[in-house]
Amino acid sequence: MKSLLTTALVGIAALGVSLGSAEAAGKYPEKKPEYQDWSFAGPFGTYDRAALQRGFKVFKEVCSACHSADLLAFRNLSQPGGPEFTEDQIKTMAADEYTVVDAEPDEDGEPVERPAVLADRWPSPWANANQAKASNGGAYPPDFSLLAKARAVERGFPNFVFDVFTQYQEQGPDYLYALLTGYPTDEPNDEGTYDNPYFIAGKALAMAPPLSEGIVAYDDGAPETVEQYSKDVVEFMMWVAEPKLEERKSIGLKVMIFLIIFAGLLYMTKRRVFAAAGKH
Repeated sequence: MKSLLTTALVGIAALGVSLGSAEAAGKYPEKKPEYQDWSFAGPFGTYDRAALQRGFKVFKEVCSACHSADLLAFRNLSQPGGPEFTEDQIKTMAADEYTVVDAEPDEDGEPVERPAVLADRWPSPWANANQAKASNGGAYPPDFSLLAKARAVERGFPNFVFDVFTQYQEQGPDYLYALLTGYPTDEPNDEGTYDNPYFIAGKALAMAPPLSEGIVAYDDGAPETVEQYSKDVVEFMMWVAEPKLEERKSIGLKVMIFLIIFAGLLYMTKRRVFAAAGKH
């Protein structure tokens, strides 16, 4: 009798947890990212230079407070194919606003701090992973370098088959844009995290909504909205993840044109050979 009572109580408790979980899941139903119109999409896509410069501004003033970009060097910001700031602009910004620690200590074994130069990588806001986790409630802010290529939602069958023909490769940017614009509220939930129905690892993040209206001042008259900030910073993240995208697409287009012409020449040669053979 006692065991039956215990089993019943456990069952009721489990049902309560299940109902609670269902209620929590039903509060913000899971959503799939929607397609966005990206300048770099498709076989002829290129980066929008103005968007890259604005996206860098959002990254620099907001995102870089928590996120590193270990593969980004200051010089990359002035190279062709990217935001294309002038070298003097980046050199001045690096020297005036950032310091780095040299790999080699001084004669006394003490670390040497100096102004950043073009060859330096973007400095991390954290000394190490433990400091990053301790400052963010145990969550480690991911590095921005490859995030736009590393994050994506599984599209399943038959969508991934269609993607081969449509050349849809923007799953990562679409997901990141949806994530940044998809917070249903600015308030944390009961666990101290923030609900987001687009989050692929669950429905709550340790990261509070990072963007808000007017948080970054634009100089070119672009709207200072969460949607515009998100679009710009995601385009910048895509460039950081794939800085040679334009070059790759240009080469790919030339190769396709060559193959089409080559196939045509082979076909005409075959016809001539067969026609000549038929006369004999």
